[in-house]
Amino acid sequence: MPALWKLLAKSEADASRIFAVFRQETKNDAHVHVGDVHAADPEMALVLAKEQFTRRDPCVNLWVVPYTAIGATAYDDAVIFEPATDKSYRFGGSYREQQRVMKPRHREPR
Repeated sequence: MPALWKLLAKSEADASRIFAVFRQETKNDAHVHVGDVHAADPEMALVLAKEQFTRRDPCVNLWVVPYTAIGATAYDDAVIFEPATDKSYRFGGSYREQQRVMKPRHREPR
């Protein structure tokens, strides 16, 4: 699994100063990625994230993660997310609704 910073064509030095910020609005909510901050160390990244992403919206928890710690799938591997078998029988509703849901998406050439 490649590192996210490699997929984004960043140098390791740049990636070590970029931190992804995830915010949780209430204890029952999932953490949601709200943006990135550039900082010299994790402590400063947390301070900057607090100032930038919690001033206007409710927040009970922040995660600040260095880009160098994030693994990601390669864009060329997107085929692994397609369903392996046809399980259209699991969808409820009318035939038209099933056809709309199962309609293959057209991909634009790269």
